[in-house]
Amino acid sequence: AEGLPYDLISMGYPGPVAHNRPFADPANLGKGWAGYDFAAAFGKPVKVINDALMQAIGSYEGGRMLFLGLGTGLGAAMIVDNVAQPMELAHLPYRKGGSFEDYVGERGLEKRGKRKWRKSVFDVVDRLRAALQPDYVVIGGGNVDKLDEMPADSRRGDNTRAFEGGFRLWRDKALIV
Repeated sequence: AEGLPYDLISMGYPGPVAHNRPFADPANLGKGWAGYDFAAAFGKPVKVINDALMQAIGSYEGGRMLFLGLGTGLGAAMIVDNVAQPMELAHLPYRKGGSFEDYVGERGLEKRGKRKWRKSVFDVVDRLRAALQPDYVVIGGGNVDKLDEMPADSRRGDNTRAFEGGFRLWRDKALIV
């Protein structure tokens, strides 16, 4: 960002965030993220939220929305009447001692193949829809394009909506994060 003009920063972090800071280092990005003071480092106001929540906020169209991000792992967020909540669902138990992430994350796709992976995605969406009762489900993330069809009452998310989510963090006064 050196040399580029900016006034505010929105950061989507691939892991849990508390009090505007990552509280655990991500497995795939190295150490030093947890507790880091980005506002002090940049000298500008910074809002740090979970990356799945960032895309969810950018995809939100009102009501009760469940967002699932299919990527390296499984990102999840729920927004209900403008109240946004990141959710760490990836490591909940699923099948045969595995977690949701083991079946619908990148490892599940590589290990089980596209056909079985897609079947698991549909099943996980159905289970989470039954438990959380969203009005609609948005499925995004880097692997959403590997789905030929979408589960019922869901739509394909666009990863560029994370940028809109970053803007909404600052300008949407009705949004509670």
